[in-house]
Amino acid sequence: MNAPGQPYFFFDFISPFSYLLLEQHEKWPDMPFEFVPVQLMKLLDRWGQPHATTIPSKRVFTYRHALFRAEQFGIPFKMPPVHPFDPSKALRLACLADGDILKIRDIFRFIWREGRDPGTPEGFRALCEHVGMPEAETRINDEDVKAKLHANNDPAVALGVFGVPTFVVNDQIFWGEDTLPMVLYVARSLNWLDAAEVKRISNLPMAPRDADFT
Repeated sequence: MNAPGQPYFFFDFISPFSYLLLEQHEKWPDMPFEFVPVQLMKLLDRWGQPHATTIPSKRVFTYRHALFRAEQFGIPFKMPPVHPFDPSKALRLACLADGDILKIRDIFRFIWREGRDPGTPEGFRALCEHVGMPEAETRINDEDVKAKLHANNDPAVALGVFGVPTFVVNDQIFWGEDTLPMVLYVARSLNWLDAAEVKRISNLPMAPRDADFT
């Protein structure tokens, strides 16, 4: 991972917006994206960000927004019975799938289309059957699988990834389900990132830390 110029798609199954973005895959730019499962909670901890569900009003808005976006695009959507759920087993399952987009999509659909919880023993067993990988129920406990998932967060942080879903195109990050139009534009207009105003706002100074913002 982290080869210069390699396009990436960073995701976590805990994110409904990762699901919604993958469901629009036919609109993505024609690039060899590497699908990289990461642990969103660890990314947030790394950058000192609270998860949306820790703020009651933001939690409600986030769920409503996800449903609204799904309805806008005509994407089937059903919240799992609890959220946040434990996505670790599903993420390790994605590592075993080794970037297979169909398997990854099926995992997302199990959670966000069928409204299932992959974090319970029964739910994960059903998920493994759903994606045609029944052996994964035990294989996800292999140390090399755990290490692979754990190692994915380091290059993500090195690239500046702070949330999911995130595209990396031309070594630049594009965060959020609604960023797809921007990704498509940049993919077709590579010199846009070199425009004077884009460069200026990308390097704006910050006010001093002791500035009075009251």
